[in-house]
Amino acid sequence: MDREEVLKIFRDAGALLEGHFILSSGLRSPVYLQCARVLMNTERSARLCRALADEVGSKIGAAIELVVSPAMGGVIVGYEMGRQLGVDAIFTERVEGQLQLRRGFEIKTGQKILMVEDIITTGLSSRECISCIRDLGGEVVGAAALIDRSNGKADVGVPLAALLTLDAPSYEADHIPRALADIPAVKPGSRGLR
Repeated sequence: MDREEVLKIFRDAGALLEGHFILSSGLRSPVYLQCARVLMNTERSARLCRALADEVGSKIGAAIELVVSPAMGGVIVGYEMGRQLGVDAIFTERVEGQLQLRRGFEIKTGQKILMVEDIITTGLSSRECISCIRDLGGEVVGAAALIDRSNGKADVGVPLAALLTLDAPSYEADHIPRALADIPAVKPGSRGLR
């Protein structure tokens, strides 16, 4: 699946938005990708995640025994990636500000794990999820995301496969361009500001 095809899928789903957005990280951006709109259609989800699974195979190439995602954004894409890869998929949740496993989920010592996100901007939640996995004895063989909006600048500490890499600018709230400052900011994501 090429870049234009992925962008068309997001546009057709009404998931590629332009304006002034407050990202989950607290950064501001003129571009927002609403993966939930794309992933609400199961056929579209399967198609995107099949292509992402192919990227994982070519860029990471390691055996994978489990998919782990950070909630909330990574849950749907993580479960679909688990289905595409033929392995179980679980997710971490924030408890008092830290990602943890709940719901009886377990990671076996030495288990080969792929961490899966919907979108990577700074890589913070990916690194936090990877840290949680390692603290529980898992071996993170790589990471995957539908979209890397950092244009490859976000370092998650393991090999990263992304279906689409974008240079979507993001700014600290007190350093936004004038044109962006003139547009009212909205927060369409699932997480509150930290």
